[in-house]
Amino acid sequence: MMAGVAFLAMVALSASLLAGFLGALHPALDSFSHFRIHLSVLTALLALSLLAGSYRLQAAAALLFAIACFATTTSALPRLWPQQAVARPADRIVYSLLQMNLRFDNPTPKKVLSLIGRTNPDVITFDEVSGMWTTELGYITSAYPYRILCPYPNGVFGVALLSRRPFAAGTAPHCEPRGAMATATIDFGGTGVDVAAIHLSWPWPREQYWQIGELTEPLAALGKTAIMAGDCNAAPWSAAVQRVASIGGLTVMPSAGPTWMHRKLPDFLRRFAGLPIDQVFSKGGVTIHSATRLEDAGSDHLPVLVEFSLRPDDREPKDEHETALASSGSSTWPRG
Repeated sequence: MMAGVAFLAMVALSASLLAGFLGALHPALDSFSHFRIHLSVLTALLALSLLAGSYRLQAAAALLFAIACFATTTSALPRLWPQQAVARPADRIVYSLLQMNLRFDNPTPKKVLSLIGRTNPDVITFDEVSGMWTTELGYITSAYPYRILCPYPNGVFGVALLSRRPFAAGTAPHCEPRGAMATATIDFGGTGVDVAAIHLSWPWPREQYWQIGELTEPLAALGKTAIMAGDCNAAPWSAAVQRVASIGGLTVMPSAGPTWMHRKLPDFLRRFAGLPIDQVFSKGGVTIHSATRLEDAGSDHLPVLVEFSLRPDDREPKDEHETALASSGSSTWPRG
C-alpha cells in the first residue's frame, strides 16, 4: 500500500513538472514552473524509493525526467564554494545596481539604510515601498537626490527608483499604472540608459498574467540600452518572465539564486531552498558582470547587488549576455 501511495505521488509530481513546461499555453500551468527545483527533488526522492520494487521501470523513467527538469534550473542554484570573478574591463567604468523588495512592514528599516551606505550603489530599484518607506528613504535624499516613488493603490506594493547619477537632460521619470513600474533615463557619464524598477503580482490565480499585459506599452517603450530589475514573483525560466523579456526586447540575467522564502524560516533555508524570483533584465550596451546576494536586511527577500558596464556605441557584444563570473556568495555563470 505504501508503494502504491508513493507511486501515485510520484506520478502527480511528474505531471506538475510537465505542466510547468507548458506555461505559455495558460498561466495556470505556468504557476507550477516556479517550483520546478522543489518538484524535481521530491520526484527524484520518491523515484529512488521505488527503484527496488514492482514500480521500478516507472520509477526509473520518473527519475530521469526529474533529473532533466532539474538541469534546466542549474543557473539559479546557490553556489557552495567561492569562484574567482572574471577581471573587470580596464577600459570601462563598472557601475552597480541594488535590487531589493523592502517588505512593506520591515521591522528593521535602518538595516536597509546601512546596507545602502556600505554598498554605495549607483542606482537602486525597490519594491513594496509603503508609506513607512517614503519617510525612511527621505533620510538618504542627499546621497540619492534623483528619485521617483510610485505608490500602489493599496499604499503597500509601490516601487521606487533612486539614483546618485542625474536623470538625462530633457527627460523625466514616470510611473506606470498602479505603481507596478518606474522608469527613468539616467545619465551614466554622458550615456543615457533607461533604468526601470518592476514589481509583478503573484502568479495565477492572482493577476500576474493580466498585469504583464497592462505593462506591455512601457516595457516595449524602453530604450535600446536599458536595465530593469525587480521582484517578478516568478522564476527566471517561467513563461511569465520570458514574456516580460520578449515584450521589452530584453535578456534575462542568469539568476542570482534563491532570494525569497517566508521570513519566519531560517536564512540558510532561504539561500538554499527559497525561490529565485528577483530578476534583472538588460539590453543594448549593458554588460552584466556579476550578481551577488547580500545579507538579510529585515525583508523576506534578499538584496541583490548587480555590477554592470556600458559598451561603447561602436562595439557589438561578442555573446548574447557577455557576462562574467561573480565573486564569492553570488550566482556565477559561464561566459556566453
